Amino acid sequence: MGDHSHHHGHGKDLDWNAMGESIELRAEVYRPLYAQIIDAVRERMPDPSLVIDAGSGPGVVSCALAEAFPRAEVVALDNAPALLERAQRRADAADLRVRTLLGQIPDAFAGLAGADVVWFGHSLHHVGDQKAALAAAARAMAAGGLLVLLEGGLPARWLPRDIGIGRPGLQARLEAAREEWFAAMRSALPDARHEVEDWPALLAAAGLKPAGTRSFLLDLPAPVPPKVRDHLIAMLEREREATAEHLPAEDLATLDRLLDPDDPAGLRRRPDVFLLDAQTVHFAVKE
Repeated sequence: MGDHSHHHGHGKDLDWNAMGESIELRAEVYRPLYAQIIDAVRERMPDPSLVIDAGSGPGVVSCALAEAFPRAEVVALDNAPALLERAQRRADAADLRVRTLLGQIPDAFAGLAGADVVWFGHSLHHVGDQKAALAAAARAMAAGGLLVLLEGGLPARWLPRDIGIGRPGLQARLEAAREEWFAAMRSALPDARHEVEDWPALLAAAGLKPAGTRSFLLDLPAPVPPKVRDHLIAMLEREREATAEHLPAEDLATLDRLLDPDDPAGLRRRPDVFLLDAQTVHFAVKE
């Protein structure tokens, strides 16, 4: 799992261990967005004792949660050992109360109990049986506990519609290709079950009481700093690989120019690169 982006772009068989640096970079870029969500969590649960980051990846959000709730123990739960090693190093360097737990969702929840907050950050859609995952999380929660589910929102935008090369509307076509990839990824997961993505209804089916839905904005206007460019380039490299079979040759040629560090029209050098994203968060309470 990980601080998993809803901007995918990997093959069907995801090697999370090999993706640690790029996942970490994305989470760092998105920290302002996560800070807004954590503030909303704090309003509902000001002083938790146990916080579970389910699908923690390299622990950027786990550590942000530990900083926000210094009296809590934060459990970074993931199935990728290399990502958990990154999480532990990050926590140790900042002297934060983060404990890593290697395991698969939903089974890993069986060893946990009394959680005041369970955070699913872009990770639930990488679990084949999402209902089983939510039910297992609910069983691990304390009465009055809060589940925080980051799923949905809007696709990120990072360039104007007409970028001066290729056919305008490239990102819309990339999104269509990504939908094809996502469907194939979901169907290939172990124990994959099709679910209507009515997240409040799925939370209710897990025995939780839906407690509102909000969307949060990440707005990084042009010109963006190098770290944001690095993230977008890494993201686009993965997307080009994953969506190549679904895109026409003209779009692939445009992507190659965008990824060329020496091309003035590329992401590395062009002045109009930005990052605008909206993330939807669903809250639910265990009564």
